[in-house]
Order: sequence, then structure tokens, then C-alpha cells
Amino acid sequence: MNSDFKGRHFRGEVILWAVRWYCRYGISYRD
Repeated sequence: MNSDFKGRHFRGEVILWAVRWYCRYGISYRD
């Protein structure tokens, strides 16, 4: 596995985590 793929996968994981966190806390925080 080359580092380019690994870095891209890591970025995707972070984006998914951020979206999930926002859906769980961001919306309820706004309310």
C-alpha cells in the first residue's frame, strides 16, 4: 500500500467522522 492511498483514506475517515459528529451534535446544539 503506497502512502498516497493511505493518506487519501485517512482524509476520508476524518471527513466521515466530522460529518457524523456534526449530525449528532451540531444540529442538536443549534436547537
